[in-house]
Amino acid sequence: MSEKNNLLIPLSVLSGAIVLSVIIFSFVWKSSKNADQTITVTGSAKKAIVSDLGIQRGTLQAASFDRKSAYQMVAQQIPTVLKYLEEKGFTKDQVEVFGITGYPVFEMSPQGYQTQKISHYVYSQRFEVRSNDVQKIKELSLSLGSLVEKGLDVQPDMPEYLFTKIDDLKIEIQAEAAKNAMERADKIAQATGRSLGSLRNARMGVIQITPFNSTMVTDYGINDVSSIDKEITAVVSASFEID
Repeated sequence: MSEKNNLLIPLSVLSGAIVLSVIIFSFVWKSSKNADQTITVTGSAKKAIVSDLGIQRGTLQAASFDRKSAYQMVAQQIPTVLKYLEEKGFTKDQVEVFGITGYPVFEMSPQGYQTQKISHYVYSQRFEVRSNDVQKIKELSLSLGSLVEKGLDVQPDMPEYLFTKIDDLKIEIQAEAAKNAMERADKIAQATGRSLGSLRNARMGVIQITPFNSTMVTDYGINDVSSIDKEITAVVSASFEID
């Protein structure tokens, strides 16, 4: 009888240990399973912006059979361009003029091949106008070609419109996109009778700066400089635990 009682005690302890182990294992497995349950959503934010810097570039050029004459024509005509810009309301500190450059143009053979005989010389001078008055830059881009009426060969580039505070705005718009992702995840969790847990990870997408109401998107991002009115869009992909 004594030996039987001695055997019952270890068996009871062993049974209790097994039950306790099963309870602990079940709790750990359930906690691990819940921790593995996540929800991944994509949040976005968009904001309208207006360019605050305009840039207009252009090229004054002249051609002549004589190298010296071509150079002199450009040098003598650039003051007319500068006077025109002054009349349009641009100050000297808003205008930058670059050096004169030139190159020879060779004659072509009847067969369409370039020969070694020089036909004429082309010389040119680049200039650039910058202003925070973007509407004034737009007007200049539309009228600059009229200098042909003064006998000048001016080739205007497409104007560029920039938003100079874009770095600060990127931080703000990415934060709004992350908040939008959290709100979406919370609504999905509530709809399934769960609650939103901690953030597991987040990945910021590329910033898209596009013309207003544009649907253009690229994997490497867009930085539009062709329009005054733009939109900046940020996308954030985030994963949350659900309880």
